[in-house]
Parts: sequence; C-alpha cells; structure tokens
Amino acid sequence: MKTLEVYIEIQGEQRHVGQIIGNDHRDACFKYDEDYINSDYGRPISISMPLRSEAYTSEETRCFFEGLLPEGFSRKAVANWIKTAEDDYITILSVLGKECLGAIRIVQDDSQEEPSKYKKLTMGQVKKLAEEGATKSTQILMQTHLSLAGATGKVGLYYDSSNDRWFLPQGNAPSTHIVKQSHVRLAHIVLNEELCMLAAKNCGIEAVDSFIVNTGDGNDSDILYATRRYDRAFINENYVNGLQIPNRLHQEDFAQAMGIDSFDKYEREDKHYLRRLFEIIRSNCTDPIAEQIKLWKMICYNFLVGNTDCHIKNMALLYGENLKNISLAPAYDIVSTRVYNMSNEMSFYIGGELRIDQIKRSTFAAAAGECGLTERIALKCFDEVADSFESAITKASEELYDKGFKDSKKLKKDIMKHCGYSSL
Repeated sequence: MKTLEVYIEIQGEQRHVGQIIGNDHRDACFKYDEDYINSDYGRPISISMPLRSEAYTSEETRCFFEGLLPEGFSRKAVANWIKTAEDDYITILSVLGKECLGAIRIVQDDSQEEPSKYKKLTMGQVKKLAEEGATKSTQILMQTHLSLAGATGKVGLYYDSSNDRWFLPQGNAPSTHIVKQSHVRLAHIVLNEELCMLAAKNCGIEAVDSFIVNTGDGNDSDILYATRRYDRAFINENYVNGLQIPNRLHQEDFAQAMGIDSFDKYEREDKHYLRRLFEIIRSNCTDPIAEQIKLWKMICYNFLVGNTDCHIKNMALLYGENLKNISLAPAYDIVSTRVYNMSNEMSFYIGGELRIDQIKRSTFAAAAGECGLTERIALKCFDEVADSFESAITKASEELYDKGFKDSKKLKKDIMKHCGYSSL
C-alpha cells in the first residue's frame, strides 16, 4: 500500500490537504483530510474535486494528479530511470511531486525533506542545458524533484533579474521561471513562440512575460526560452542565499478543472469543450464577464496566428493567495504550429468546425451562442484582435530583429502565409 501526502501552499503556509492511498496507480484514490475540510482556510484543490469526506475514485484522482506530470519524452525517461511503467503516475509523482505547477506538493510519507536553497548556475551550465535538450532537462527534473506538465523538455529555475543570474532550486525552494529548450526537429521554435507571445500582447491579449536566453550565437542549439511563472509571486520578505523566495499560487489547467484525462486534451469528437470552458469561467471566476472576454480573445488569437496546439491543458485558471479568488491565467505556450505543416485541426471544435482552413469569421459568430456570448460582443472582440493582428506581429518581428534574431522577419512572413488570418 502506497501513501502520498498532498500539501498546498496558502498565503505562504504549507497546509496538509489529504492523502492519495492505493496499492498502485490503478486503484489509488485521493481523500481530503477532515481537518482541512473543517478549517477556515480549506478550499477545493480543483473545480472537479469539491470538498467532501468521501474519497474520490481512482479515475477522478488520476485525471487531476496525473495532470501535474510531464508528458512525452521526459515522462518516459523518468519512468525508465526509476524502473516503473510510464503510466504509473503514482510512483512518478512520489519522485517528482515536490515542485509542481501551481501550489500543490506531493510528498511520500517516509521521504526526507531537503534544506531549501538555490544553487548558482554558470552560463556554461545553462549553455549545456540548451545544447543537450530534453535529456538534460529530464535529469534536472530527477535531481530537483520537479514536476512540470507538458510534452516539451523543460526545467524550473530561479532567475535573479537584477544581476542576470540563474539558480537551480533545491529542497523546498520554488522556481520563478520555466525554461524550455529548442526542439531539434522544429526550426526556430523558440523564436516562433516569442514572436507569437509578443504579438499576442500587441493585440491586447494578457500573456505571460517571456524572453529568449541566448547562450551563444543565437542558433537553435544556443538558445533557451524562459517564461516567468504566473503561479509564483513575491509577497513575503523571506530569503534564502540572499534571494527572495516567491510564494506559490495555485493553478489548474482546464483539463484538470473539467475532470478530463490528459490523453483527451485534444477534442476529436464534438464533446462541447468550448461550451464547457465558458461554463467553468461563468460558474467559478470572481469576475466572470471580464474573464469570458479574455478567454474568447485568446481563442480568436490562437486561430489567427495558426496555433492548432491550443488544447485544454494549454489554458488554465489561477487562484488567489487564499484560494478564494479565481481568474483566467495569462496566455502561454502559443506557437504558430501551421508553419511546420503540423495538424490542420484545431484542438477543439469552434462553431462545429475543427479544420482551421474551414474556420471563418462567421464560424466564430456561430460559436458565440454556445459560449454564452452575444454575437455582437463575440464579433466585436474577434474584429478587435483581427484588425490589430498584422501590425502586432510586424512590430514583434521588428523588435526581435533589432535584438539580433535576424530570422524573425522571415518567420513572420511564413506565419502570415499559413495562419488562420490568411484565410479571412
């Protein structure tokens, strides 16, 4: 029988939430601790898992907690190193769960807590991370017990912006940035993401802060992509090694909030993902009207820029310090996938259409009612994003060109040729 203790950080304090208990991943069930339920700070850790005394089923447990783990190569590599099956999320969580996305921490009942500290990285070590890609990042995941969801090789690091220094978190020390490597099979993907993210901001989309880390000559093998974590905030005056420790803020992606398995993050049959996204916003967000508009504009932009990988794990909800307030998290992981001739299908149906080349302005008008928006408001928002799109991506490409990324203008032309905007 395995027991994993589940903690969540609330206003800088680690609170015991409950336990995951089972023989293995096939029967493991999560149960809230009664003291947590009855406390004045106890709040659900997921919209799909409201507070209750009854244990959640193994399927309900897996949908949320497996969503905390990396996917793809990193998941497979970790499973191989600890000699367990790739689908054994319980054992993998027991190794990686001490630093997850959001404020959740998973601790095995007999594990020893390491002292919290930050280990300074030389630029040579950062460059090695860029050169070795997903293999190196997966080794760091193992060494630091980090669990960062997603299919791309990534690590959580601490960035001291005032001194331009990088640190590796150890023990219970939180990271401030998620750092990804350039994909070896997809040329300029780091530049692609930064271009799309900058353009999104230029279109009025609330997006995470990010930047390219150039460890050499700006080639794909020399660069990393750093994204400031929206689920970390400098609130309390606590320090380790002279570095201020950020508070963890809770978050969950929409697959977790909807109780959907990570395997089903792409909608291949019309199961009303779009409608359900907006229902969650309306029922749970502190300012549902504003958050619905933000989500709608985000979806419009993903179509316009040609991002067919905008699945329900690439959008999230962000909780306030006390878990009482919920808002839509800033946009992240936006890449124009169409320039790589990847899937011609969006990640969920929009107005009954999945193929990006079949989606038009009128498709968004048809989708408005399903989302609970009036057609007038939906098209007004769509037009605001669409009308600013070309100038926004041009401005972003010029900004990157001026920083020395000379391929940004060509990449912008490729995006304009293949993206959803080109079909309007």
